Amino acid sequence: MDLQALLDDLAVEAAPLAAQGKVADYIPALASVPATRFGLALATMEGGLFGTGDWRTPFSIQSVSKAFSLALVLARDGEALWQRVGREPSGNPFNSLVQLEYEKGIPRNPFINAGALVLIDRLLTLTGDSLGTLRDFLRAESGNAAVEVDPEVAVSEASHGHRNAALAHFMASCGNLENPVDQVLDHYFRQCSLAMSCADLAKAGLFLANHGLRADGSRLLSRSESKRINSIMLTCGTYDAAGDFAYRVGLPGKSGVGGGILAVLPERGVLCVWSPALDPHGNSIAGVEALDRFTTRTGWSVF
Repeated sequence: MDLQALLDDLAVEAAPLAAQGKVADYIPALASVPATRFGLALATMEGGLFGTGDWRTPFSIQSVSKAFSLALVLARDGEALWQRVGREPSGNPFNSLVQLEYEKGIPRNPFINAGALVLIDRLLTLTGDSLGTLRDFLRAESGNAAVEVDPEVAVSEASHGHRNAALAHFMASCGNLENPVDQVLDHYFRQCSLAMSCADLAKAGLFLANHGLRADGSRLLSRSESKRINSIMLTCGTYDAAGDFAYRVGLPGKSGVGGGILAVLPERGVLCVWSPALDPHGNSIAGVEALDRFTTRTGWSVF
């Protein structure tokens, strides 16, 4: 199979669908990103790296970062995390206050905003520096020592993060945060503001396709833990549209409102697509289409 030709074809076919969506304008720094940008990269287990379009252009990874935070917490803390956050699809918007109140401060899963705040809180307790731990991990796995926070996006996030602050304060009132709310929020806003390219993210995610083994051959996760992260990505990784994503794409995936989607091909590799125009659920329209067409053309899904 000519993987490069396939990616080039998918870019031509999927990119025009971006006209159907809109960028995440509730974060002003993201509102200025052209909706026409499109990148797609594939990193394979054999060391291959293929890409098309804007695949080497850094973008704000936003909630894609949560898959990596989950891995780092599980690697250090094991099953203890699941006392503080659930593993079920939310069925509600990723920043829902109503659901959190109904469930007494226990987020439905680690990929909605409240759940990600719990991840960061726990990683802060375990390491003393949640952001630094994640950034160093992403630099090592991607091979790009320049991975860094986009300061403009970070300021924009913090200035318009009132809903996330409300989620954090509510969980603190329920006893589900260990660290000061302001510190947790600071690390959360800056984590979401990390800038990486499709190539960077595809390489950084390879440990999820390789049963928890890192780029240097060391083990981050057990095979069981890696399986569990992939399963949560499949059922919860694309907000309240996870069922549709599983139906169309058939891969574990994690999306972000910056327009990125990370998708895992177990024992084969990792795909990362970026197209900033989103559907009403917060997922990239052209990105989902490209992944749908990829698994249809290759047959490489988990089903």
